[in-house]
Amino acid sequence: MQRFWVTSKGFKYSVNVGRGAWRVFRDFPQDCYSAILVLTEAHLWERWGKGFLRESGIKNSQPLFIPSGESSKSVRMVETVGAELLAKRADRRSLLVAFGGGVVGDLGGFVASTYMRGIDYVQAPTTVLAQVDSAIGGKTAVNVGAMKNLLGTFYPPRLVLAEPEVLTSLDERSFRSGFFEVLKHAILAGPRLFSELEERASKLVPKQAQNLGGLLARAAKVKVEVVSRDEREADLRRVLNLGHTFAHALEEASSYKRFLHGEAVGWGILIVSRLAELLGLLDPAERVRIARLVRQTGSLPGLRGVRASRILDLLPQDKKAVAGRIHWVLPERIGKVRISDQVPMNLVETAFREVQRGGGHD
Repeated sequence: MQRFWVTSKGFKYSVNVGRGAWRVFRDFPQDCYSAILVLTEAHLWERWGKGFLRESGIKNSQPLFIPSGESSKSVRMVETVGAELLAKRADRRSLLVAFGGGVVGDLGGFVASTYMRGIDYVQAPTTVLAQVDSAIGGKTAVNVGAMKNLLGTFYPPRLVLAEPEVLTSLDERSFRSGFFEVLKHAILAGPRLFSELEERASKLVPKQAQNLGGLLARAAKVKVEVVSRDEREADLRRVLNLGHTFAHALEEASSYKRFLHGEAVGWGILIVSRLAELLGLLDPAERVRIARLVRQTGSLPGLRGVRASRILDLLPQDKKAVAGRIHWVLPERIGKVRISDQVPMNLVETAFREVQRGGGHD
């Protein structure tokens, strides 16, 4: 197991990645809380709840269940969970544990940041994507209508516990989807992590998850280092949006039904890499190498029927756009990206159409 420290406004918290991560909670001052409540999904808790409680040493916890899926990231669900917390007599000295993937983590963090004006929470992520990305950094959010993560807060957890064993129960599609976020981190980090992912990409299967702690830890470290230097997304943290501007548009254009988030990020990386090549920023050989690793990481649902005009309309609505100007994260090489809001939309459209036709896989 590896431990990293995130320096947040007011305190530091540890991100623990690898076998035995749940046991770290035994050293956490749980006795200072009036109650510990676990926000999770029923099927997940049935499979892993007893093991989590045994390993973590949590005493007298109460589970709160939400339905699986993106629809649970809603204002209505915030109200539902808040009412259930109140019914279970949770007060300002209660602790909420978010035990689940990105939906549980984002929702749990948002509830914790707002319930009685803020209670402590712990992230116990159970998907690849959450373990290397969304559970780290304190960004919480819920969706409003079709707009993803429109309402949210910056509210850091007190602890992150990323145990790879829990990943063994994921289906292969969900498992591999998370590694597109690992790929994003590898592009940001440079050749060493990128090469390691190239070597292991074809062997990424859930039953081997327990042996991936080192790879997951190195990917998580990328996120830790960025958010420690830029907690509230002032500038540096924008680099973590690599591939996400297109990804969010693709998710919304397909009503969140065609792509898992990681798969949308995979397409986003392909498109923005081609865009960087068209701008003369990315060497064609580097773009081909990135595209090849995307293909090796996992298959992607097709883009057939996704209208370019719809994507172009959605891009300026991304919540990270300022006055309608998109801050693009453009790879210049593996290990270096550039942020620019001076990208002609005709090239954006060309990049999308070429990748849609299959050009991004060459």
